[in-house]
Amino acid sequence: MRITAVTCVKNEGPFLLEWIGFNHVIGVTDHLFYSNDCTDATDRMLDKLMEHGVVQHLPNPAKGRSLQMEALTDSREQKITQQADWQWIADVDEFLNIHVDGHTIPDLIEACGDPRAISITFQFMANGGVVDFEDRPVIEQFTKCHNPDLWCGDTAIEVKTLMRKDFPLRRFGAHRPFVLRDLPRGQRKPAWTDGAGRQVPPVFMKAGNKRRIHRFPAKGARRFATLNHYALRSLDSYMVKNDRGDVNRDYRYFDDVYWRERNDASWEDDSILGYLPKLRAEMDALMALPGIRDLHEEAVHHHATRAAELKEIETFQDLRTMVQNASLYAPQEAALRELIGLPA
Repeated sequence: MRITAVTCVKNEGPFLLEWIGFNHVIGVTDHLFYSNDCTDATDRMLDKLMEHGVVQHLPNPAKGRSLQMEALTDSREQKITQQADWQWIADVDEFLNIHVDGHTIPDLIEACGDPRAISITFQFMANGGVVDFEDRPVIEQFTKCHNPDLWCGDTAIEVKTLMRKDFPLRRFGAHRPFVLRDLPRGQRKPAWTDGAGRQVPPVFMKAGNKRRIHRFPAKGARRFATLNHYALRSLDSYMVKNDRGDVNRDYRYFDDVYWRERNDASWEDDSILGYLPKLRAEMDALMALPGIRDLHEEAVHHHATRAAELKEIETFQDLRTMVQNASLYAPQEAALRELIGLPA
């Protein structure tokens, strides 16, 4: 089975090898990267990995402001995706944590009954009080998260989607594909499950329903798989992320509201740590490729240096203070805890 992961990156150099290695462990066979405006060796590392046959790397072809959507449109023309049995569109801070025996994407597909799409629900992994950037696996450092069935008081939580090659695709979305408006005669809506093998809600399949385009109720949706989203990482890395801006949209930046919503430490989920031995072996193999270690270390140095520089800039000093003083819980959960007399 060929499984192609497609993603967009900008200044993600310190985290590339972990993400690629992790995807190899869960069964991803091919990677298609689009990069734009990198200053930390990300693009050069991807070029070197492409020389070694590990990934395919292209400059982002976007001419507008929606960088990810234009890249995803371009990806449909690439051989690496056309030959794939399944596609996985995700970001470098998103890790597909598979719970069924075998813990790989083919195992997940089998558990879900081989549908044409599987939408896996997010679980936002909190900062957990980690201040300093460290060059070690992100999945090892952050295990705190929100209530699996609630995020910021909302029961409908975002998803990302695995898509089979015969999905009746009209267009890609960042979170889910959109079905052809007029399906061929006799063809029914595709079998499309959540991360528990249940058919997704009908309203989710309707692109016109704004509330369900990106998300559906999360309760019970993670039986077979969870999408761990490390949107914050360390405080140092969050400042660098804020400085960089959104890799997918050139008009979006991250602030204390984004932090407060995702930095909910109500629960702990360390189930992904079972992947660590195989992940470390994959990362060691990638690091051993000629030229890769030097580029990785250059990216790590750039990231740490930029984090130190941002500490001297007043705007980022203010942001650090705001997020460090923020509650360890999402706003609605903090209010509820205060109401019942618990620390918020």
